[in-house]
Amino acid sequence: MLGILVFNFLVTIFVGSWELVQVNMFIMCFLVLLSLNHDFYFFSIGWGLGLDSLSFLLVSLSIWVVMMMIYASYGVKKLDISSKGFLLVNLILLFVLVLTFCSTDFFMFYVSFESSLVPMFILILGWGYQPERVQAGVYMLFYTLFASFPLLVSLLSLYSAKGTLKMGLVESVEGLDMVSVLWYFCTMFAFMVKLPLYLFHLWLPKAHVEAPVAGSMVLAGVLLKLGGYGFIRMVSLFSGVNKVFNWLWVSMGVLGGVIVSLMCLRQVDIKALVAYSSVAHMGMVLGGMVLMSNWGLGGAVVVMVGHGLCSSGLFCLANIVYERLGSRSLMVGKGLLSFMPNLGLLWFLLCVGNMASPPTLNLLGEISLITSIVSWSKVGILGIMGLSFFSAVYTLYMYSLSQHGMFVSSLYSCCSGKMSEYFVLALHIIPLNIVIIKGSVVVSNFY
Repeated sequence: MLGILVFNFLVTIFVGSWELVQVNMFIMCFLVLLSLNHDFYFFSIGWGLGLDSLSFLLVSLSIWVVMMMIYASYGVKKLDISSKGFLLVNLILLFVLVLTFCSTDFFMFYVSFESSLVPMFILILGWGYQPERVQAGVYMLFYTLFASFPLLVSLLSLYSAKGTLKMGLVESVEGLDMVSVLWYFCTMFAFMVKLPLYLFHLWLPKAHVEAPVAGSMVLAGVLLKLGGYGFIRMVSLFSGVNKVFNWLWVSMGVLGGVIVSLMCLRQVDIKALVAYSSVAHMGMVLGGMVLMSNWGLGGAVVVMVGHGLCSSGLFCLANIVYERLGSRSLMVGKGLLSFMPNLGLLWFLLCVGNMASPPTLNLLGEISLITSIVSWSKVGILGIMGLSFFSAVYTLYMYSLSQHGMFVSSLYSCCSGKMSEYFVLALHIIPLNIVIIKGSVVVSNFY
């Protein structure tokens, strides 16, 4: 895997062949996915790196999404907007993500966790859409850095107190005194911003709207999962404090998801709507993770994988519409079914995936999450009802407003779709609907 990644770096630097990099990425995905059925708990791959089932799922998702975003960004090559630099930044981002998910040391995890910010910042500033991309990049930079410094202090304190930062060897923090509580919140704050939790999410819509299609796809598909992955890894160190404060995170996740779902109903920008829907989905994921039950953790992992495929596909569709119309507004992009009928089915499949309808992977995960939250508190069913209902409402709002109605009269002719676009969308939809067959294997491997 790492060998093919290094080969891609060399091809990009010395040859600059876009097609060769695409073929190599496809081969890399195939080789990685061959091992997906292995029932391993943990194995080392050297250099302080290792994989277990959770890491392997997210590494596979990272490689798959980065491959698709290179295919979806063919416009960069066609217009020759520093295409070699674009490929190089994407490969660096993939390398950092693989390093993050394979780290077996918390300090190495922290360094690679924060390093993912740099290539994402370059993507937004270098290939973003509007002049506001500078503000969006600064928003993302300062939100993430402001939250990450307490995590660094927490890790250094953990090393000073326990003598090691190796995963599996660090002793958990005992006690419920003021220091332990402060330690817990300093550690989890960085993951809440990256997830993002409601109230810490203001950087996400700005970053999504101003990012190029590749930035939006990897941001929704993989980078939001870094927060969930880090939370799963570190929450076991603070299990005693977490039991006291889990009501806070579940409440903020579920109720915040309801509020964000209502905010989705007043969005006219397609990318902003999909970005806010990511916040709503991640709120329920946080509710499952913080309870530390088998149902909650397994469901959270499955929803993270399903959401990564689904939201990435919706951003890809939004970019296709933007390339045709020159606008992302739902007021301008109405009646798409009239002149882009071939994409109507793909819009429908990704929209029903976004609202967790069968047979998508999101359904399996949300059933597990709902079971864990409701079994923890019967009152939680009220928030879950609101979240599930409004999730369907804003998704149907987006689909009906974009596909139906009278299209803009200034639009005389339009290409319905290209083979490369159908290929990228099929790579989103097929795993989203097929992997549920192996869903039991995925969840059992994680347990």
